[in-house]
Amino acid sequence: MGNSQYIKMLGTGSAMCTRCYNTCFYLKSVAGQLMVDAGGGNGIFRQLYRAGIDYTQIHHLFVTHVHTDHIMGVIWLIRKISPLLYKGKYHGTFNIYCHREVREALETMCSIMIPDKIMAAVGKTIILREVIDGETINIDDMCVTFFDIGSDKTLQYGFSAQMPDGQRVVCLGDEPYNPMSEKYVRGCDWLLCEAFCLYRDREQFRPYEKHHSTVIDAGKLAQELGVKNLLIYHTEDTRLMARRESYTAEARTVFTGNIHVPMDLETVKL
Repeated sequence: MGNSQYIKMLGTGSAMCTRCYNTCFYLKSVAGQLMVDAGGGNGIFRQLYRAGIDYTQIHHLFVTHVHTDHIMGVIWLIRKISPLLYKGKYHGTFNIYCHREVREALETMCSIMIPDKIMAAVGKTIILREVIDGETINIDDMCVTFFDIGSDKTLQYGFSAQMPDGQRVVCLGDEPYNPMSEKYVRGCDWLLCEAFCLYRDREQFRPYEKHHSTVIDAGKLAQELGVKNLLIYHTEDTRLMARRESYTAEARTVFTGNIHVPMDLETVKL
């Protein structure tokens, strides 16, 4: 690949989508990687396989929040990776970065769903690394700051990743922007932002009742905060084949930067 830094979208859909996988992605830097969320089930292995990503080479995963369409795939990754550690087929540690609620949820769900002999790896070679608001961690060659997005529904974190070439990639999770995140977002090179539907379709999909945004909202936010590239995800899927064209056109009415509306498994070069 010509550019060694990219985002591979493993999924781009919202929770109830059936025509695309739940939103999660793989951030590749020059010499490192960070997977973000894992969708709602063992379909994550299909997405990784189709993306050409070897899950035994994934050592860093960030989980934004406890909703099923983001966290359940993590259980499957733990279930799959733990035995490989003992068989010598997975080398190093599997680091899962998460806030307190996610850590507690993973511990509880794993204790119920996963056999004790597999659970034994959790805390040893599978590390649930609890992070706090504003904490910065070096992940391979990326400098990643995790932050509370100010959700009014459930605790959710986003992140700002400083890439080796100086670009700043910001993920706002899957809820509307809260001004408390401005210091992380303003002037960033890449903003990954949810947009549940087109603004013109708001009466049909009722995004605001679901604590989500529209394409117009995402575009206005990016314009106001001086974002260079806006990447839209976590959408409905009723008109999936027309999504890129229609979402881009609506965002273009309010945003003058670059607009990306990727499909599942698409690579976006940074």
